[in-house]
Amino acid sequence: MRNHITARRAERGWTQADLAQRAGVSRQTINAIETGKFDPSLPLAFRLARLFEQRIEELFLDEQ
Repeated sequence: MRNHITARRAERGWTQADLAQRAGVSRQTINAIETGKFDPSLPLAFRLARLFEQRIEELFLDEQ
């Protein structure tokens, strides 16, 4: 699943570690989501969307 997490994180000047701390996950999890190696759970997707003040559909793109 493609996403805009890297761009949104950069807009705020956050590192992967910063975002991980805010989201309550590891930096490795953020890296895996950003690189498309891992799709977040629905609760984590909602948490990330809230952190970036966006809807899930704006942050994550379905590749069907």
